[in-house]
Amino acid sequence: MSAPEFKYEITRGFLPGHRACAGCGQASAVRLIMETVGPQCIVANTTGCLEVFSTPHPESAWGVPWVHSLFENSAAVASGIEAALRKQGKLSGVKVLAFGGDGATLDIGFGALSGMFERGHDVLYFCMDNEAYMNTGIQRSGSTPFAAATTTSPAGRESFGEDRPKKDLPAIAAAHGIPYVATAAMSFFADLRRKVKKALEIEGPRYIQVHVPCPPGWGYEERLSVEVGKLAVECGMYPLVEWENGKVTRVRKIKKIPVEEYLKGQRRFRHLFRTEEGKAQLPKIQEIADENIEKYGLAD
Repeated sequence: MSAPEFKYEITRGFLPGHRACAGCGQASAVRLIMETVGPQCIVANTTGCLEVFSTPHPESAWGVPWVHSLFENSAAVASGIEAALRKQGKLSGVKVLAFGGDGATLDIGFGALSGMFERGHDVLYFCMDNEAYMNTGIQRSGSTPFAAATTTSPAGRESFGEDRPKKDLPAIAAAHGIPYVATAAMSFFADLRRKVKKALEIEGPRYIQVHVPCPPGWGYEERLSVEVGKLAVECGMYPLVEWENGKVTRVRKIKKIPVEEYLKGQRRFRHLFRTEEGKAQLPKIQEIADENIEKYGLAD
């Protein structure tokens, strides 16, 4: 008797079997995004964690057409894909997506992203924000929070960690006047899905920045990714906001917990609780959260 023939049907754009770290917030977020988008899409993906753990040669976790771009230009590559499909009359029903990490998006890829916005390409761009260059050794990026320790903004006798505030790229994107901008978080599954669905219904350049906790880069137990991500939102450090045509249209209300509840469980902030100099930074971080809460009216 011959063995039965098994057929594996691809039902998701992002499949099991990748090599992400245990508890990776980015892997969970991408799976949710791709389940929401469906199979009718093409993905441009920068160099970074997502590209490395999802496509180790000769394997791939992607069940849709996928293109690897350089660290800085997934927005430009996606723009070219969109322009080519439009020229050929094949854009209808096909969604063009771009993925980049926070370093690839806020720093070295910012020019390409701004150009995509300015030219009006029908592309949905996702910034997977784990707040540092995690793939290359946990170096600080423009998205690294104030006072966080990284390998290039180390905490010690002469420093308390990152000395610059997190770059507000969602507001910069909104200032381009593009149709849709949103911040989302892996920890709030339904909210992330809703924002992706909404973005898919809009034509033109769209930008969603997704908060994705990173166990090795942030220094917490792998099983706590969802909890850590929720604390970031509920304390006001990562406000969940939507903009349409440059104007804020919706925010997620929060519990307004103290920022220390979010910071204390992460290795990248532990130096703030060990010395008086470190503790002196805590009110400054709380002030950042309070400003976000007031700016967007986040408190219930």
